[in-house]
Order: sequence, then structure tokens, then C-alpha cells
Amino acid sequence: MAVRIVADSSANLVSRPEQNFVAVPMTINTDEKEYVDDEKLDVFQMLDEMAEYTGRTGTACPAPGQWLDAFEGSEETICIALTGTLSGCYNSAVSAADMYLEDHPEAKIFVMDTKSTGPENELIVEQAKALSTLDMSFEDKCSILKGYLKTTHLFFSLSTVDNFVRNGRVSPALAKMIKLLSIRIVGKASDNGELEPVNKCRGDRNALNQLYKNMLSAGYKGGKVRIRHTRCRKAAEELQRIILEAFPEADVRVHRNHGLCSYYAESGCFLVGFEGEA
Repeated sequence: MAVRIVADSSANLVSRPEQNFVAVPMTINTDEKEYVDDEKLDVFQMLDEMAEYTGRTGTACPAPGQWLDAFEGSEETICIALTGTLSGCYNSAVSAADMYLEDHPEAKIFVMDTKSTGPENELIVEQAKALSTLDMSFEDKCSILKGYLKTTHLFFSLSTVDNFVRNGRVSPALAKMIKLLSIRIVGKASDNGELEPVNKCRGDRNALNQLYKNMLSAGYKGGKVRIRHTRCRKAAEELQRIILEAFPEADVRVHRNHGLCSYYAESGCFLVGFEGEA
């Protein structure tokens, strides 16, 4: 039996019915407009409009009803959720799973709080897809996936943190220092699911080198890497080159961020999900 894989849109993926995968969109909001983070979203238009907007902005996780729609008709589901420390996504998905199981007691749903976002969650989805059609119990598939999560990591490089300030994630003083000194923040998803600054670097080259060093320190030895960027392809491809120079056989892919990750990380950012050590 094929397992359905469901994830919120922070994983930067869109629905692929032929792969039994459903992406549940989050939303990005201003007081005047709502942007739905699905395959129809024009991310660059959103970013340009956000750059001109001076009012309040924010994000909203999918309601339980949206998760329920994604679960509908599935007997076994693995649900990959954005870190519960920073979002209500996980709790909303758990609520939906409880409701679904009340009406479908024969079904099985595993909701995973990844304590992360973006390309690390993309890797978790890829692993879940690989496990989904294997001839083993649903419980064994979920156990293997939980073990895999312990080996994956997320690092990021940001050139601005304005939207983190607007949402209370970063102090205004740090944001001001970043702009004044042309500093790039290199950070990671912490063990408890927060986005944690690790290094402050002057210039793109120093940030790239530091991020790569951090990957090695986290146990990177040539596994999968997923690099997602927002209007920062050159830097993302340079990191790809650095990795492949040391690990020529590595599976390293560069793509653009979608709506939610682009909103928070903003133009000039890149996020890196990779396989390392637990």
C-alpha cells in the first residue's frame, strides 16, 4: 500500500498527484492582501509588493480543515510539518489527524514536527516518498523516518531580517546592525526548532566559506544537499560548486525558494538542507 505524503508549503514543494503527495499552502498576509503559498503564487511579485508596503505583515498556517482535505481518502499518511516552535502548523495538523481518525478509525496518520523548515523538510519529504512504497509496515516506515530526521540539518545565510523583526523573531537592534555593517547572518535550525544565528560575516564569500565549514562540523560527508535561494542564484551555485569540488559524487541541487521561505528569509538569502550526522 502506497503511503500518502503531506507537507505544508514551507518545504518549498507543490502537489504531485502522481506521486501521492499533497502540499498544503500557508498564507502570507498584509492588511490589504493575502498571498496563498501554492503553485500559482508569483513570488517575485509578492516580494516587490512587500518591499513597497510599510504596514503590518505576517503569516498564517493551514487550518485543520485544509489538512483534513489533504488526508481525505488515504488509509496511511505521513505528514511533514514546519517547526512547532515557530508556527502552529504542527498543532493544526495534529488536530486534523485526530478528527480524521475519529471518522476513519482504520486509518493511520503520523504527524512529524521536523523542528525545521525549507530544504531540510524537503529532504524529509524525499525520504518519506522513498519509504512510502516499500514492503514494510507503516510503523517501520515512520520509525526509519524519525531516525533519518536525526541526521539532517538546516543552515541559512541572510542579508536582511526585516520580516523577522516585524514578526518578533529578531530584535530591531540586530537588524539595524546587519544593514549598517553589511553583515550576513549565518545560522541554523536549533535542536528545539528555533532559527538560531551562529555567525556574523562580512560579505558573501566569507558567509559561503563559513556556512560550508559549519556543514562539515555538522558531519557532512557527501550526502544529499538541497540549496534553496531567493534572488541569490549566484551565491547558491557557488556553494554548490564548493561542495562538489570536495565531494564530486554528491547529490547537490539548487532551486528557488517559494513563498513562505522567501517571505521570511527575503531577497538575497539561501537555505541549505543536508544529510550529516546525528
